[in-house]
Amino acid sequence: MNNKLKVAIVGTGTISNMHIQSYLNNPNVDLYAFCDLDEEKVKRMGEQYGVTRLYTDEETMLKELPEIDAVSICVWNSNHMPCTVMALNYGKHVLCEKPMATSAEEGRQMKAAADKAGKLLMIGFVRRYGNDTAIFKDFQDQDYFGEIYWAKAQYIRRNGNPGGWFGEKAKSGGGPLIDLGVHVIDLTRYMLGNPKPVSVYGATFQKLFDRRNLKTPKGYVSSSHTDHDICDVEDAATALIRYDNGAVVQVEVSFSLNVEKESGIIELFGTKGGAKIDPELKLFSEANGYMTNTTLEAKTAMNMGVIFQNEINHFVDCIQNGTQCKSPAEDGITLMEILDAIFESARTGHEVIIGQ
Repeated sequence: MNNKLKVAIVGTGTISNMHIQSYLNNPNVDLYAFCDLDEEKVKRMGEQYGVTRLYTDEETMLKELPEIDAVSICVWNSNHMPCTVMALNYGKHVLCEKPMATSAEEGRQMKAAADKAGKLLMIGFVRRYGNDTAIFKDFQDQDYFGEIYWAKAQYIRRNGNPGGWFGEKAKSGGGPLIDLGVHVIDLTRYMLGNPKPVSVYGATFQKLFDRRNLKTPKGYVSSSHTDHDICDVEDAATALIRYDNGAVVQVEVSFSLNVEKESGIIELFGTKGGAKIDPELKLFSEANGYMTNTTLEAKTAMNMGVIFQNEINHFVDCIQNGTQCKSPAEDGITLMEILDAIFESARTGHEVIIGQ
């Protein structure tokens, strides 16, 4: 008897490759079907990965293949909610790529559908599944840091607007804040113990756009990129987030910025010790009256293949064994409440109180 989890991929763009490879590496999964609006793309992906059940309409796939157990949603952001709700309504477990949606209200609709169906809705906060995060949490469990009261979260690209749907607000919901900021805001909140956000002050900037005039090549280009892309999202953003445990997080993100070099840094400061991920985990404290800096003899630099594999393995484990989900829908909604508040604060020029 085949007890493998039958998984379908909805959206076969660039990020879907990370899901697909990870599912193929999991012995408890049968990679069962692909769906994408682009018929040529889904055919190419089917040939590449040996998947023969190919569709251009999600509902048709779900109707014709009722044996599907779970779905990975890898479409552009504005389709996260409708595609997720549809899969849940057909009784499938769902792993939805980050961000959960384009607003907290959409996120609430997704969770309501999951609750009604009695199925798992997991959000792709992939940075939670890194070795750096696991080691940090291990030190945190031993009270190495004391009270963490301040953090900095930065994800800076100099010429990093990927083009395609990423720059089109109707599809993406925003620029670097919703694409890159999601990672660092969620990870710092997770490392702080998932406190409740109480207020936000933020600003967004639309000055450099996608810098298509530059001859310097981009580091990452969307598979949907064309020479006629719309670019109406912010190209940089900054914010100050306050949580109910007293902690404050400073956020800086950009697609386009006149800065010396690109960076992705997370720093956390506690009463007993601190930590920095840049990209490896480093610890700072004091011992015997001296300040100490600690570099670990462990692999802590982010490895995309490893963190996605860990995420997919966890998703499968949650479904098959009832393991508690590390990135549940509730956390996706909270993250969207923070992003909604940052955009609102940027629009009004005032601090936004969350939950009022």
